[in-house]
Amino acid sequence: MPELPATETKVMIHVGHSPDPDDAFMFHALANNKIDTGRYVFTHTLQDIETLNRRALRGELELTAVSLHGYAYITDKYALCACGASMGDNYGPMVVARQSGGVASLRGLHIAVPGTLTTAFLALKLLLGETFTYEVRPFDEILDVVESGEFDAGLVIHEGQLTYATQGLHLIVDLGQWWQTETGLPLPLGGNAIRKDLGPQAMREVTDLLKHSIQYGLDHRAEALSHALQYGRNLDRSQADRFVGMYVNDWTLDFGPRGREAVTTLLRRAYAARIIPNPVDVEFV
Repeated sequence: MPELPATETKVMIHVGHSPDPDDAFMFHALANNKIDTGRYVFTHTLQDIETLNRRALRGELELTAVSLHGYAYITDKYALCACGASMGDNYGPMVVARQSGGVASLRGLHIAVPGTLTTAFLALKLLLGETFTYEVRPFDEILDVVESGEFDAGLVIHEGQLTYATQGLHLIVDLGQWWQTETGLPLPLGGNAIRKDLGPQAMREVTDLLKHSIQYGLDHRAEALSHALQYGRNLDRSQADRFVGMYVNDWTLDFGPRGREAVTTLLRRAYAARIIPNPVDVEFV
């Protein structure tokens, strides 16, 4: 972006993203002044994805990470950036338990979930319907409350997908694999939403800066990974690198036609199952 005159009015962009390695990797260049942002000044807030989903309902942040499930409720306020996707390409959120078993073993269980607006919860509802009970717990406590016996099973997102076995837990179902079998598509877990009241020009320019930040991370992987590693709870560098690779890749640069189809299919099925109240016309920037 070209250098702007000193008199150019600055535009504050409040950014929200999760405190996990893939989001930190994606936003490294913006958070650490690695790219020229022109007239835009970015401030960053790190919160869990369910909190960000709830804040998006109120339109509090100009640019925010959001679950694709949560996006279904904010289309009046936000459009979806074409970059910034977290796609589970034959992998994704997992349900784990202390005892091994199949999907049928989950029916009737009390399951700890990381939030009712997460795409993980939406996928679990598509799989199991109303056959389980649940309670929301912080995403980084779910493995512990399952291991302790407080819950029968847990819905695991973020780095817990790589570490659950270290706590003696067993994989019951990988929802990304299930979705791929069901639809032949990747599971679109999250994206970045940009507030419409910025106006079309600013929406495009801010989205371009986000894409530039993602590309910078991919082009300077070691540097961006070192930044991301501080958010990799219990992950060593190789595990953090693996996790980042799962969720920051070509899908993240652009949803692409297949990614867009995956989003449309997910939200269409969610509406048909009466999990979301209205059909969603997805608007990409």
